[in-house]
Amino acid sequence: MEQSESDLIKVSRDPPGSAVAVITINRPKSLNSLTRPMIVSLARHIRLLDSDPTVAVLILTGAGDRAFCSGVDLTAAESVFKGDVKDPLSDPICQLHACSKPVIGAINGYAVTAGFEIALACDILVAGKDAKFIDTHAKFGIFPSWGLSQKLSRIIGPMRAREVSLTAMPVTAQMAEKWGLVNHVVERNSEALDKAKEIAEAIIKNNRNLVLKYKAAINDGFSLDLRSALALEKERAHSYYDGMTKDQFAMMQKFIQGRSSKTPSKL
Repeated sequence: MEQSESDLIKVSRDPPGSAVAVITINRPKSLNSLTRPMIVSLARHIRLLDSDPTVAVLILTGAGDRAFCSGVDLTAAESVFKGDVKDPLSDPICQLHACSKPVIGAINGYAVTAGFEIALACDILVAGKDAKFIDTHAKFGIFPSWGLSQKLSRIIGPMRAREVSLTAMPVTAQMAEKWGLVNHVVERNSEALDKAKEIAEAIIKNNRNLVLKYKAAINDGFSLDLRSALALEKERAHSYYDGMTKDQFAMMQKFIQGRSSKTPSKL
């Protein structure tokens, strides 16, 4: 039985009302390859969850244990590539860049080309040990437009990035961890989501407003030279503290005093 389009991108919150929302690319029989409607739906869900005040962290994953996302469904390539950069509202990478909340990628298998680019747009990555990152743009004559040609070299260095992209060599989870591409590698692909949820739970225990501002400071500063980035941090810090009331400072002190009497938690 063929899946309905509305079922190809799923959003779940377990338990219902949880501050952690999981977006699943749900086309496992096709290794979670993306059609144009799926791309538009993914972008829409990211945008809606970012605007939902009850959601604090997003997790992106794929259905099954073979693939996170194997890229664009090449049988529908023309409809995707003709319009993928024209409308930011229907572009999931634009929406991930614009998302104010932390996004964790649970890479449960192959992350190929567009799937690789979606992974690179996440803030934190967890991968199963059998996961592989592959850039096939050069292999199939597809020009990258979701950031792979620029982001990968900034993470793993230009020498490695050239080899990965120009040869279409697979990057194993172990290589990705060694090169600083992923934060954690877990034993089984199916465990990537559990680890991502563990990280999400650690995040939501902290001050949610500061988490959003901290993510923005890191991401915005990364594109600047160090001097400019330090100035950005200083400016935003002054703005943050100037906006705090005496009651908020008192609450901060009370929170710190309460935390100091407890044993630090381990992730």
